[in-house]
Amino acid sequence: MAHEKEEQRTVPQDAVTEARTPSSDYVKGLSSAEAKKRLERDGPNEVPEKKQHYVLRFLKKFWGLSAWMIELIALLSIVLHKTTDLVVALLLLLVNAVLSFIQEQRSSAAVAALRRQLNVSVRVLRGGGWSTMPARALVSGDVVRVRAGDFVPADMQVVDGVLRVDQSALTGESREIERTAGDTLYGGATIRRGEGTGIVVATGVHTYFGRTTELVASAHPKLHVEEVIARVVRWLLIIVGTLVAVTLVVSYVKGLPLLDTLPIALVLLMSAVPVALPVMFTVSMALGSMELSRQGVLITQLSGIEDAATMDVLCIDKTGTLTMNQLSLKLVQPQPGFSEDDVLHVAALASNEANADPIDLAFLHAVAGRMQAMTSATTLSFQPFSAATRRTEAVVALNGRTMRCVKGALRTVGESAGLQDEVIQQLESQAKTEAAKGERVLAVAKAECEGPLQLVGLAYLYDAPRPDSGRLIAELRHLGIKVKMLTGDALPVARAIGGTLGLGTIVRVPELHNKVPGTEERPADVTEGVDGYAEVFPEDKFLVVKRLQESGHVVGMTGDGVNDAPALRQAEVGIAVSGASDVAKGAASAVLTHEGLVDIIDLVRSGRAIYQRVLTWIVNKVSRTILKAGFVVVAFLVTGQFVISALGMVLLVFMTDFVKIALSTDRVRPSQKPETWNIVPLVWVAVVLGFLMLVEALALLAYGWHRFALVAGGGRLQTFAFQTLLFFGLFSIISVRERRAFWASRPSLLLMVAIIVDALFGMFIGFHGLAELRPLPPTLSMLILAYTGVLVLGPNDVLKASLTARAEGKLGNERSS
Repeated sequence: MAHEKEEQRTVPQDAVTEARTPSSDYVKGLSSAEAKKRLERDGPNEVPEKKQHYVLRFLKKFWGLSAWMIELIALLSIVLHKTTDLVVALLLLLVNAVLSFIQEQRSSAAVAALRRQLNVSVRVLRGGGWSTMPARALVSGDVVRVRAGDFVPADMQVVDGVLRVDQSALTGESREIERTAGDTLYGGATIRRGEGTGIVVATGVHTYFGRTTELVASAHPKLHVEEVIARVVRWLLIIVGTLVAVTLVVSYVKGLPLLDTLPIALVLLMSAVPVALPVMFTVSMALGSMELSRQGVLITQLSGIEDAATMDVLCIDKTGTLTMNQLSLKLVQPQPGFSEDDVLHVAALASNEANADPIDLAFLHAVAGRMQAMTSATTLSFQPFSAATRRTEAVVALNGRTMRCVKGALRTVGESAGLQDEVIQQLESQAKTEAAKGERVLAVAKAECEGPLQLVGLAYLYDAPRPDSGRLIAELRHLGIKVKMLTGDALPVARAIGGTLGLGTIVRVPELHNKVPGTEERPADVTEGVDGYAEVFPEDKFLVVKRLQESGHVVGMTGDGVNDAPALRQAEVGIAVSGASDVAKGAASAVLTHEGLVDIIDLVRSGRAIYQRVLTWIVNKVSRTILKAGFVVVAFLVTGQFVISALGMVLLVFMTDFVKIALSTDRVRPSQKPETWNIVPLVWVAVVLGFLMLVEALALLAYGWHRFALVAGGGRLQTFAFQTLLFFGLFSIISVRERRAFWASRPSLLLMVAIIVDALFGMFIGFHGLAELRPLPPTLSMLILAYTGVLVLGPNDVLKASLTARAEGKLGNERSS
């Protein structure tokens, strides 16, 4: 406690004094004019984000494995006095850096836009009325209501209420601290339990810690796709490195100058490095995130899109997601001696509009305009609902007398009112009939002054399923995703809602804890064989997610409250639904801005589309690397000459990178089943295609060597090899982008334009030459174009479709197992 009091003394006293001035009216709050004046004086309740200078961020693009390889080529070009090679290498380096920087800028702008949309909303008393507004609009002197699940939006002094606060985000201490009237709440802390009202004493840069806490996760965790690509590239580097070592040894034995061999060796190694991947992946993720934001899904962690592609189980919190989250009063059963109006009146007095609780609002809306007595009642104290008490209680002053108003669980309130167990059981039996229809029963009781509590009656509330929930659940199942409903409602209510939505087996959550008789093990299908759980507590949601993950599933979880945060953070795809609390948004990797589940479908399809683009890049990268490295090394071992110059290889890297970046915009066909990152079968398809193209390219080289006397052409051999590798690469992109026959879908406009531009530039070099790349006869260039196109889009494409179908069959069996 001594430490807590010390903290309180450090609050700026001038701010506290200002908060207690007459302009900070606790009953009416600040006027709009006064709030505007203070906002102009102190600025918005936010801290400007410190960003690294753009020049430094641009210079970082020249640092890394890919950049080092190109820079080494440029250095060797200077040593060898090869000006053209130097210019092309520097151009390649610069273009990659510029494209990556531009996309990073756009991505940063997109994240900033998303962060602005995810600003915390707070409940503020202004001009005598409660309203919800962005936290950045708060000013000193504002009266703010906070409750469990909220982030504290600014430094505040508690006026009423008892709060348990988590300040771990600020102090690193996980111990909860109690805060009551007169204590200080620091901006960025989290309310764990209770609710209360406070007056803002400092905002923005004037807060005690100098800044508000980050509310949206901005960290970029290591992605599965990066691990997969890193593993593929490591193997490619080993293969290419071995071939380069063989080349260097043979060159040494033949007495070739090392400085003539090194440029080719380095470019071969560079061909195995994913030079274009950072830009391609950044563009793909940025486009996906922006498209999702237009569709109502805000991505706070990049892993959210990636994991959505592999998600095969989605746990859905019922209230507000599957249902309307708009409780309405359906039936009132007053007890003898009381009327329906009495039940509604007492229930409304036991409600608090500032909390925006659905149950409270249902009663307040039911009595709106009907009972003038509500306006003359003064709330003296209010105890919100908690899992421990299972009731809400308020003490009010009405017409000169004090009245205690209670609403809550039937048995809890009935026992407090002194009802016999037999009477409670009889009432519960009546309530079960309505509960089977999906309705929630609440008991309402009151006590005059110090008198005993009396049961006034029962009220039945109904949260209707959303009109589109059943259809959307069926669509998720069609996409291969199992749906499990989690709800705190009683089993009859849960089964009624589940039946309406097409969810079959619903069980009570204690089934999760049951063990197989005589063993310490739980049934394997305890999470597999059911469609939902009733009577769920927060720790049960977390347990469901953990059990599913232990069974090998990639799990999605929806939620909106602070009690959902552990499960949202544990799930691979944590989804905060529309209207979620600040804690839920901070724990999730995606935030829905529209009500219902429709946005989740878009998230899944977008994730699977990005997966297909990355997969195309991997297959193309593996096959092209085998083709290029194998072609240069085998030709050198057979002929004793390097059939392509360093300039030609650098041009190939540059031109194919241009096309690979365009892959991020390609039209793709998302899978109807969850994806998997165990892509070994598809990598083997790429290996087969790479070796097949290598054989075909070497056959063409042998033909051209003898038919057109390329060795005596003074640079024509290098042009021939350049065009052969370029056109094989371009046609292979057209082929591998589609898992079926290449004509089954059209490439995107940008990808098609990139391929055509590359092909035209390649033909231009063949016709006119470039530096040591000498012109070829037009018929020979046309022959290379026709030969590569017919083979890649003919027999190679047929083989690709067959092998891919077989590989995807294996992957499908793996997903089903």
